[in-house]
Amino acid sequence: MNVLKLTPYILLLLLFFFSCLATSLQVCTKAVCGMGEPEIRFPFVVKNGRQSKSCGYPGFGVSCDTRSQTVLNLPNSGDFTVQAIDYGTQEVWINDPNNCLPQRILSLNLSGSPFYGAFNQDFTFFNCTLGYFRQRLKPITCLSGSTYTIYATASFVVASYLSSKCNSLGTFPVPVQWPLYENLPSSDLSDNLRLTWDMPTCGRCESMGGRCGWRSNSSREIVCSSLPSRGIPRTARYAVAVGVGAPAVLCFLGLLCCIFGRVKSIARNRPRPISDFSSSVAPQPTFVVGLDGPTIESYPKMVLGESRRLPKPDDVTCSICLSEYRPKDTLKTIPHCRHCFHADCIDGWLRLNATCPICRKSPQPSTPPDV
Repeated sequence: MNVLKLTPYILLLLLFFFSCLATSLQVCTKAVCGMGEPEIRFPFVVKNGRQSKSCGYPGFGVSCDTRSQTVLNLPNSGDFTVQAIDYGTQEVWINDPNNCLPQRILSLNLSGSPFYGAFNQDFTFFNCTLGYFRQRLKPITCLSGSTYTIYATASFVVASYLSSKCNSLGTFPVPVQWPLYENLPSSDLSDNLRLTWDMPTCGRCESMGGRCGWRSNSSREIVCSSLPSRGIPRTARYAVAVGVGAPAVLCFLGLLCCIFGRVKSIARNRPRPISDFSSSVAPQPTFVVGLDGPTIESYPKMVLGESRRLPKPDDVTCSICLSEYRPKDTLKTIPHCRHCFHADCIDGWLRLNATCPICRKSPQPSTPPDV
């Protein structure tokens, strides 16, 4: 059949395809509550009309308070400020808007929400009247008074000692950023609480640079949008696809017709099996210098708290950029040697080098989370 006779049908199919694409795409803009606040996108959604409800997942609604802080409400524990969100690892860091996180920990109840502690560690709280403990233990200032002091410890040895001197207020699980507090006598528990979630499973999509979301307003199916091309905004790519796609497809079909016609002409003039025209080209060798993307993305991330406490106490500077770590910096740890770096710094390094910048050991791949 002549390609010119097929042209009207092809045009109709293309118009139908692009019209369906335009109606099925869920257009959801990103939002922030204020300067320095985390970016809000699926599965999180800003309530009160800032974003459409269909742009978020149930249980992930946040709001902006009068100080332009991002606030997450846990059904059985109240409001918490959101300090950071890592969409790739599916983790969120929260704190108390009134700067007394230990008081909130005493009544923390994550049931009824999609979140749970990434690392839970049991802390025992003590009410002590002996002032000399202040010289050796870190008190919880916001819970203490003029005649008593509140301490919290994850150390069994310290807890056993305090139990004979002070009144125990109970033992509570705390979603810590890193389970290292058993080596410390006590903690004021001012660091952010580190929570994670299982559903929706968008971590792999986000780690690859894609964006998760509903397929459409009426669909409850979650899809991963096409991965972005570097340097070209998503809206520009969509405009190019719609504006140039139809003519490009027609030109491609015309080119295919010409090529097929030429091949048939050659086949008639030189009769031989069509397989004679096929040739196998040996694949070019690929030299991998650094680690692959999935392996790099599998290494654990953490957002540094105000105490700037790390697995290695003397680790205070990124050895790649030589900058001192600051609170709320996103760090990444190499599991094999537990050396920490800025996430952006070590990602760039590992793409070019398959060894740790400090100890020069070859990192072992970390088991990625199920997403």
